[in-house]
Amino acid sequence: MTGQNVNRPSSIVNQQYPVALTIAGSDSGGGAGIQADLKVFAAFGVHGASALTCLTAQNPRRVLAVQSASAGMLRRQIEAVFEELRPAAVKTGMLLSAENVLTLAHFFQRKKRLPLVVDPVMMATSGARLLESSAIKVLKERLLPFATLTTPNLPEAEILIGHRLASADDLRAAAREIHQRFGCAAVVKGGHWRKGREAVDYYFDGNTELVLRAPFIKNVHTHGTGCAYSAAITAALALGHDLPRAVGMAKHYITQAIGRSYRVGKHIVLNHLFR
Repeated sequence: MTGQNVNRPSSIVNQQYPVALTIAGSDSGGGAGIQADLKVFAAFGVHGASALTCLTAQNPRRVLAVQSASAGMLRRQIEAVFEELRPAAVKTGMLLSAENVLTLAHFFQRKKRLPLVVDPVMMATSGARLLESSAIKVLKERLLPFATLTTPNLPEAEILIGHRLASADDLRAAAREIHQRFGCAAVVKGGHWRKGREAVDYYFDGNTELVLRAPFIKNVHTHGTGCAYSAAITAALALGHDLPRAVGMAKHYITQAIGRSYRVGKHIVLNHLFR
């Protein structure tokens, strides 16, 4: 019998990886939510931890059903992570209920120096509501004041500031208004504003303003793009980058993930692990 020599892997015991925590819903299709966030964290070389706010039965085309976690179970998941795997940065995604939003607000008011990225997920691409109406006021009044950054798309930004955004200049002004109202930095994403050849996002943190441009990529369904964008920012923050740099890295990452998308069944999905 002929044997084969297998090289012994080098020890990685002394390699220290930062932890990023995602607090979001589960997407059974794997394109958004917790599943997408963990792929992004892995792509950045960050250890991903998670706390589920709800279960969804969904695929790239539609959401069939949603079931919320209890506020108590959500809190215990977060406590379990912080007990042994203290995150260097945290993001929130789909929160669904006012109770879940309040749970996070109560927890993170004691963690004010921890980078917290709030992706204010309100509606699925298919039109399914992912944040209950009663939770929007709680999100604005109780959670955003503890956020480092919020990443609304155009419809979400309109809800946060309470009026329509009709031009690119309006998106830029909205980033400033969100910072003024809630005290956190903002990236207002222009992917829904399809009146040019570029997807333009506007960042403002009170001192630094960025205009982040990338060409629109035709014929690519962008399910989960917002989740991946905010997860990339969170991963970069966990790695120690400052906020403007993290946002720029995330814009580059998500542009590449869209551009290098691949086909699964009848759908084109983001390539989170292109590098």
